[in-house]
Amino acid sequence: MATNPREIDTTQRPFVLIWEVTQACDLACKHCRADAHPQRHPDELTTAEGKQLLDDVGSFGDGQLVVLSGGDPLARDDTVELVDYGTDNGLQMTLTPSGTTSLTTDRIRTLADAGLRRMALSIDGGSATSHDEFRQERGSFEQTLQAARDAQAAGLPIQINTTVCAETVDELPAIRDLVADLGAVLWSVFFLVPVGRGRVLDPISPDCAERVMEWLCTVSNDSPFGIKTTEAPHYRRVAIERGNGNQAMRKPEADGIGRRLGITAGNGFAFIDHTGEVYPSGFLPETAGNVKHENIVDVYRESDLFQRLRDPDALRGKCEACEYQHVCGGSRSRAYAYTGDPLASDPLCAYRPDGYDGTLPEQQFTT
Repeated sequence: MATNPREIDTTQRPFVLIWEVTQACDLACKHCRADAHPQRHPDELTTAEGKQLLDDVGSFGDGQLVVLSGGDPLARDDTVELVDYGTDNGLQMTLTPSGTTSLTTDRIRTLADAGLRRMALSIDGGSATSHDEFRQERGSFEQTLQAARDAQAAGLPIQINTTVCAETVDELPAIRDLVADLGAVLWSVFFLVPVGRGRVLDPISPDCAERVMEWLCTVSNDSPFGIKTTEAPHYRRVAIERGNGNQAMRKPEADGIGRRLGITAGNGFAFIDHTGEVYPSGFLPETAGNVKHENIVDVYRESDLFQRLRDPDALRGKCEACEYQHVCGGSRSRAYAYTGDPLASDPLCAYRPDGYDGTLPEQQFTT
């Protein structure tokens, strides 16, 4: 049975644990955090090491949510085996495959039979032209839509992930319609953090981000699917200010994999890369240990980096002064990307706390 996310003590366990099983991928997406390439890395965790990791993850407690990501996790030939193993150990196994020819109807059916709880697919444009341009692969859009239909036919709930940057922001209304048409249970809207290939993309401005989040609140009220933001925890502040915080943040999801307020890098969230390095987030490349030599439970609970990130009173600048710091806290990944300090203010947030007389960091925003 899935653990109630509101009962999770995030000092003791993450709500979401992502394992980047490989960086290999046939796509060359413009925003790719991993800067993926076709070949697998020789130092990836082996199948045996991966199973040991899943054993250790099980020590967090019943129903731990695990996301197998990449690259393209289906570039490994043991992904189904890992899903089956984690499911047998009581983990909630989910997957974020790439929209390529690797995602066949038979493979989706096999993943569902192995116990996969959800499949997350990426759509970054409302048409084949815009999506394929962003993904740098002709045919990716149609392959992704077919995978969504195949997942639904196999009884596998789907989530749609979308990157928000200057190139994609105008596509959001069309993508919203696709999310509804595909019967997705959740739309995960990721606000660009400039790491990996994403450094060459233009982010949206703080004022534009505010407008997008206000629009998302409206969409949340009117849509059959849930909405969450990634690397934009100030969506919670916007929802509260609009008076619909409960609706925007607590909409139930169809398969019992719920969400919890206040999930940020290192606080309810952990990321393990393909070689076993442990990070607070895939977008905050400061390591806290390696699962080849250390237990992930110990790293999450005891490392200095994770403990600092879980202390809202350690925040600096505007985030330190903000009355919403306990429900938001800002993107620690974006703060790190722009300043080198994961505890600095989030430069994407347009909100100025009452009485705050400091200056906002100077950043290069375009839209």
